[in-house]
Amino acid sequence: MKNDIDMMQPFLQEAWKNSGFTELTVIQEKTSYLVREGRDIIAEAPTGSGKTLAYLIPILQKIDTSQKQVQAVILASSHELVMQIHQEIQKWTKGSSISSAALIGGANINRQIEKLKKKPQIVAGTPGRILELINRKKLKMHEVQSLVLDEADQLIVDEHVNTVNSIMKSTSKDRQLLLFSATLPQSVEEVGLAYMKDPAVIRVKESETNKPKVNHVYVMCEAREKLDLLKKLTNIPNSKVLAFMRDIGNLAVLAEKLAYKGLDVGVLHSDTRKEQRQKALKTFRTADNALLLATDVAARGLDIDDLTHVVNVDLPKDITQYKHRAGRTGRLGSSGGTIVSLIEPYEYKQLSKFVKEVGEELHEKVLYAGKLINPK
Repeated sequence: MKNDIDMMQPFLQEAWKNSGFTELTVIQEKTSYLVREGRDIIAEAPTGSGKTLAYLIPILQKIDTSQKQVQAVILASSHELVMQIHQEIQKWTKGSSISSAALIGGANINRQIEKLKKKPQIVAGTPGRILELINRKKLKMHEVQSLVLDEADQLIVDEHVNTVNSIMKSTSKDRQLLLFSATLPQSVEEVGLAYMKDPAVIRVKESETNKPKVNHVYVMCEAREKLDLLKKLTNIPNSKVLAFMRDIGNLAVLAEKLAYKGLDVGVLHSDTRKEQRQKALKTFRTADNALLLATDVAARGLDIDDLTHVVNVDLPKDITQYKHRAGRTGRLGSSGGTIVSLIEPYEYKQLSKFVKEVGEELHEKVLYAGKLINPK
């Protein structure tokens, strides 16, 4: 493991030192050599286990700065995730001559074309915008050496699969293809395998990671009580609360009611405009005692520092969704977190099943005087 760090280029070693990390995570250990060697990879590892750096560091290690062309493309399903990945790229390329660009739909395409004229070596983008730039012959995929599908199970879905297929077909036959995700159903693997050569399949279990402890609790309530409970959760000292709902309409109504009660609440869903989403995330990341209401797709893959509570206002539809929601807190480098499910009595059985499947214990709590405490 130490050899892997010692082998990094000087700018990466400096970024590593500044990051405060002391060792590679399991997924990073298992994939870094393979990525550097150019192998195709299908990798599944829990949320918050360090997947982004597992592919990013070895890709940056391979970038040839003497070649002024796009050498690596990273695809992600949402604007927020693309921008988050691009921020990581910028952080880890500081002090190098590697240049990068973020290419997302909804942004001015002419400005993005100007960025591509400056010959960045690595880009991150949403599938629709990447394909549009390929079709306009502004992004030359035959020169790309590595193509990454981040949160691959969100890219290989009905909404994106044809676009992603077109992007993969536009690359050369000897390029490297990397699929990384917290959950990889067989259907996703099969799509990836169709474009891969002898891929390494790597799976990291939750028990293999050294992530901080996350508590799974529930508060029994009626549906009409959820608004006040959510407001009280933001009164917990130093809390940063990300609350999940399944329906955009119900989310908007709840946000309006909370705003009427004087709470500054951000919203994150597919119908919000790009500028609103960016503002909501920026405010949430920097404010104290903040609340962000989100749908599952919109918040997928987001890495938010110091996130203390993930709240299930609505119970997720399945175990995969529960894992992804829970994975937003208790990420590497954090001090842990709490998953709070606001449930009605009939929902207890389903929630208990979810928590059992992630190998954790479920505890009942009540909110009292700004604290989650055991019921009397």
